[in-house]
Amino acid sequence: MQDNQLSKEEISQLTEADWKERLSADEYHVMREKGTERPHTGVYNDINDKGIYNCKGCGAKLFDSSSKFDASCGWPSFDQGIDSSAIDEHIDDSLGMRRTEVTCSNCGAHLGHVFPDGPRETTGLRYCINSVSIDLDKTEE
Repeated sequence: MQDNQLSKEEISQLTEADWKERLSADEYHVMREKGTERPHTGVYNDINDKGIYNCKGCGAKLFDSSSKFDASCGWPSFDQGIDSSAIDEHIDDSLGMRRTEVTCSNCGAHLGHVFPDGPRETTGLRYCINSVSIDLDKTEE
């Protein structure tokens, strides 16, 4: 999917009307309005296929399937991004709690949140990601 990745310049020219055309109603709600899909409903929650998870909004590479783990939280969970520049973090004080929101560094799409309760043997982080924000580009085995 990297060949289809939108450039920062292309992204800067998109209006909210353009995003509404490009994304489904659920994708728009999560990625542009910082919504959350219901737990255990996302297509990638129970998928263990190998490949790269890309941003549904712009095609940027976000996560390698090797960093995915079962956190039993109801959303796909990863212990790290594909590289340190793929994901931006922001303090989120919504809903009466303090969390760390994660967004695509290329297009700014809301992906989910990161928590410090991931696997201790790796990063100790749990990137809790909405399935509607990502696409899996499967690796041929």
